[in-house]
Amino acid sequence: MTKKDIDAILEAMPTTQDGKKTATRLQVESVIESFCGVAAVKLLGGGNVTLQGIGKIRTVATKARTGRNPKTGAVLQIPAGKRLGIVAFKKFKEALRP
Repeated sequence: MTKKDIDAILEAMPTTQDGKKTATRLQVESVIESFCGVAAVKLLGGGNVTLQGIGKIRTVATKARTGRNPKTGAVLQIPAGKRLGIVAFKKFKEALRP
């Protein structure tokens, strides 16, 4: 997330009666960093992270497989591992359709 994205979040936030924003850039950055840290710990532990209204992020095991170096054409063994998978909720998928 860039500083421009954070500024857009701050612009969308409500203001108090005296015209001040309800949160600062540092507070927003802190919340985002905290969420990412908690999500990483949960995912590395094998759990799922649900983003309300968007979808679920989870780890997916991959099998060992044979690959090929595109430059040399040499055959390689790619070990088993994990990757992230995102499952979008139905309402979010429908909102993305034109």
